[in-house]
Amino acid sequence: MTTTEPRITVGVDGSAGSAAAVAWAADIASRRHLQLKIVHGLQIAGLYYGGGMSGIGATTLFEAVQAEGERAIADARALAASVDKDLVIVTELPNDSPVPMLIDESRHARLLVVGRTGTGGFADMLLGGTAASVVGHAHCPVAVVRGRPENTAAPETGPVVVGVDGSPNSEQAIAVAFEEASLRGVPLVAVHAWNDITYEDTRGTARIRTQPETLEEGEQRLLTERLSGWQEKYPDVEIRRQLVRDRPRNVLLGASETAQLVVVGCRGRGGFTGMLLGSTSQALVHHASCPVLVVRPEPVK
Repeated sequence: MTTTEPRITVGVDGSAGSAAAVAWAADIASRRHLQLKIVHGLQIAGLYYGGGMSGIGATTLFEAVQAEGERAIADARALAASVDKDLVIVTELPNDSPVPMLIDESRHARLLVVGRTGTGGFADMLLGGTAASVVGHAHCPVAVVRGRPENTAAPETGPVVVGVDGSPNSEQAIAVAFEEASLRGVPLVAVHAWNDITYEDTRGTARIRTQPETLEEGEQRLLTERLSGWQEKYPDVEIRRQLVRDRPRNVLLGASETAQLVVVGCRGRGGFTGMLLGSTSQALVHHASCPVLVVRPEPVK
């Protein structure tokens, strides 16, 4: 059973990317008056497996790995406290692998935060399919904290950008994006990217849909409908609509270069279909120039 606690959880490993994630998570927790939980997976079992270690050697290894984990936790706590000295911080150092540990932690958090790179227990965490496993199976929204190409720290300027595709999960992303823009006091850029070229799965040949003007009118109507009512709920948020005939990954990656946060739904239709298993998600997780917040579907009650 999933029980959401009033807290934000961040996974740490002592790397620069991890530090950026901690600072970002601490700021969000402070803004929302939530508890911050800092976790680090020791992954001792993975170190022992197949190594034939026992006795003094195993004990020495365990002590070294635990000491490294304790340092990572201590450094993260100090960094978080420097963001807000009144922030309530708790820590945990379980003997678990990072991915299952973080997925389990997501059962009890409002938001799960991870950095863009990792070492030690979180080695290669955001490379290959591991990031998709965390983002794809978490039970709460997940933020992957990324900075500009020249800087690990998350950017503090720019608008919040939200990907809109008309799906129920997109609706949840819009809600989160409006709240984030309001909390930060910045404009919200609502992006709806569409493409009038589709591909035949069996033949791999392109075909162009007819009447593009009619299609564009429909896409414009969809974007307007999805944003309807939100301006009344958040009158302080300036809305900028962006309708683009292009692939979502191209548009969102471009928008991330000047944004401070990109918000997307976990799954969608059209260009966002299967985004956490395909090229769009991989592109955002690996190449976005700002944090990416992936909103999970609401649990069925």
